[in-house]
Amino acid sequence: MALDSDTLEQLLDTIRRLVRDRLVPLEAEVSANDAVPADVIAEMRELGFFGLSIPEEYGGIGLSMTEEVLAVLELGWTSPAFRSVFGTNVGIGSQGIVIDGTDEQKQSWLPRLASGEIIASFALTEPEAGSDAGSLRTTAIRDGDHYVLNGSKRYITNAPHAGIFTVMARTDPETPGARGVSAFIVERDSPGLSVGTPDKKMGQQGAHTADVIFEDCRVPAENLIGGVEGQGFKTAMKVLDRGRIHMGAIATGMAERLIDESVRYASERQQFGKPIGEFQLIQAMLADSRTEAYAGRTMVLDAARRFDGGENIAIEAACCKLYCTEMVGRVADRAVQIFGGAGYMAEYPIERFYRDVRLLRIYEGTSQIQQIVIARNMLRDAANG
Repeated sequence: MALDSDTLEQLLDTIRRLVRDRLVPLEAEVSANDAVPADVIAEMRELGFFGLSIPEEYGGIGLSMTEEVLAVLELGWTSPAFRSVFGTNVGIGSQGIVIDGTDEQKQSWLPRLASGEIIASFALTEPEAGSDAGSLRTTAIRDGDHYVLNGSKRYITNAPHAGIFTVMARTDPETPGARGVSAFIVERDSPGLSVGTPDKKMGQQGAHTADVIFEDCRVPAENLIGGVEGQGFKTAMKVLDRGRIHMGAIATGMAERLIDESVRYASERQQFGKPIGEFQLIQAMLADSRTEAYAGRTMVLDAARRFDGGENIAIEAACCKLYCTEMVGRVADRAVQIFGGAGYMAEYPIERFYRDVRLLRIYEGTSQIQQIVIARNMLRDAANG
């Protein structure tokens, strides 16, 4: 663990109070304006949220995976837009550099990511290659002391705000699949890089995505992550393993918020002369949601501890992403049902959460991709004895 127990509890208490006293009351405003207020972003920057997972030597807090999960469970209590502001700096935007970057790359970028001076984005998904990352078409061709990138990326989280992009591109067009893919740090103001119009989404207003286009975009060769070609896919998979545990924790935190809203409503709403919480079929929905959320919390904490212990947790990380994101969808559906007609109205947060959680089963690897990852790893383990 990176923090002693008292310091960790102070951090978690700070997050808990910020979320419940400051962020929850702003949820409807953020949704209506499709933007997180600048003063809130400044406050999160000051509290060190942008550097939660970045090592202390580079200005971050350096949380272990277990500590990060505990923090994320608290952050899941509110709209995912707030976490999205700094989420890419904590996760997929920075971890490629943390895990596989050269010393120079770490010294150059991690302190600025940890402080929130710049936002990082992870540019993997393409119009024709999302879950099938080995088929990506964006190319990076060596030209002297630069690489020239051509191609486009789609649905890139925080692209409208990013100062740097971790870009997966094919450095060896002759090598099919994952082996020809490399990872690059590409600065926002690089000639030939442009960002599309922010996407209009079903939910998660305030969290922004957009296309990123490369047209003869010249990137210094020193920005090749790790200084080695052909390692990009491996870097991406390492980043996504950690990210999948993180997403499982976010989903579980959101489920716990939905359950709290459901219990309070069931205790107050009267039908047939008594609170609806006294009816057994309402109780069954509450009990099912509580049981599933408890299972999710247990899963992510177990996977995080294994990760911290140095185990290969590819299966466990995929299990967390699969189960917890599917679980929160069921919890949200039950919450709408418990609220009845009120659950369908924008006046209550349930309607917004119902839309917000739907994306969790899609990004950072769909549920179906997680099933494939789990099964393939199981079969490979069995074949290797």
